[in-house]
Amino acid sequence: MILDLIFLCSAAFAAGFVDAVVGGGGLIQIPVALIVLPQYPVATVIGTTKIPSFCGTGMAAIQYARNQELNYRHLFLMMSVAFCSACAGSKLLTLISNDFMKPLLLIILSAVAIYTYSKKNFGIHSEKDHSQKEQLIYALFISLFVGFYDGFIGPGAGSFFILAFITLLGFDFLRASSNAKFLNLSTNLGSITFFMLSGRIIYEIALPMAACNALGGYLGAKLAILRGNAFIRIFFLCVIVATLLRFSYDVFFK
Repeated sequence: MILDLIFLCSAAFAAGFVDAVVGGGGLIQIPVALIVLPQYPVATVIGTTKIPSFCGTGMAAIQYARNQELNYRHLFLMMSVAFCSACAGSKLLTLISNDFMKPLLLIILSAVAIYTYSKKNFGIHSEKDHSQKEQLIYALFISLFVGFYDGFIGPGAGSFFILAFITLLGFDFLRASSNAKFLNLSTNLGSITFFMLSGRIIYEIALPMAACNALGGYLGAKLAILRGNAFIRIFFLCVIVATLLRFSYDVFFK
């Protein structure tokens, strides 16, 4: 059990680091947890990993908030919408399978990877000039749909938040990552609330993993802020490709 916990904590640290930079930490943490804890139901394993994800994202969000200007009024509204939509997504997950979504996501991720690689200035400079009202409408739209996705499917949600902020709002990578962290906090909290009320969290595993994920989140955010947009763009492309490979496996080999 000790070796299993060490393995899980190592995965949590790596997930926290990756998630702090561009999202997608669940691609590391969830598969490892499912392998190491086969004796537990899948819902229990996923519920348990939500607490480490929340702690790592929280630590990263603090670091970004100290170094980036954020519109906290808009963030509060977005976080409220993301929280509710994540709860709804987690509830729906207990009722139906999400497998039908994976082929569609495979196509979307392929397009994202090609576009990000070919368009060198994607996410490097802010380009759009929306009014405050337009920006808020787009932001709430992003919160609703990506928040629901996070509760329903999960992997890569942070990357989808970043992609949406860049595409619809014209944010650069650093600003998009900063806002995405706070929305990820809400979606994780929404899922935690659902899984906690359902009794599907193993706290003796979740808490040590949470400490390691938080450390990874702290270091990842520090590095992202230090290295800037060009570094985050490369990291983002790597995580998108990893997500693409994950869904390819689910679609073609399962």
